[in-house]
Amino acid sequence: MMEELARVVEHQSGWVMVEVELKSACNHCSSSESCGTSAVAKAFSVKTQRFAIASDKSYQQGDMLKLGLPESVIIKAAALVYLLPLLGLFTFAALGHLLGLGLALDTNNCAMLMALIGGALSWRIGKYFAHRIEADAQPVIISNLGQQVGLFRQV
Repeated sequence: MMEELARVVEHQSGWVMVEVELKSACNHCSSSESCGTSAVAKAFSVKTQRFAIASDKSYQQGDMLKLGLPESVIIKAAALVYLLPLLGLFTFAALGHLLGLGLALDTNNCAMLMALIGGALSWRIGKYFAHRIEADAQPVIISNLGQQVGLFRQV
């Protein structure tokens, strides 16, 4: 189960609206000072994502919740987006090679053209099904961590 912290934005009967900060992997390694990717990541602000979760318990605005999402959802979506295009690329390349042999055309050009078509087509199919898997996946509330502790500054 993958876990993430979320802040309660509002609570309605049966539903709780939460906000999750989308984090970047940058600034977490020792070479972040000299890394070009880190510099680009710092230029963009932290983004948040809001969504509603079904809940039978009552929460207050500002409560911190620990959410969980099964790892199988992420693995299935990643396999569809990354592995399916490779399979389509290799399959269509082989078909293109056989097509080139059958039509007495240049087999390399036919294989490359068909590989591009197969890779793009299977990527699109994989992306469609990955979005459907992710849309059907609903995070669950693991625990209520209470109100977020703020830092107070004495004057």
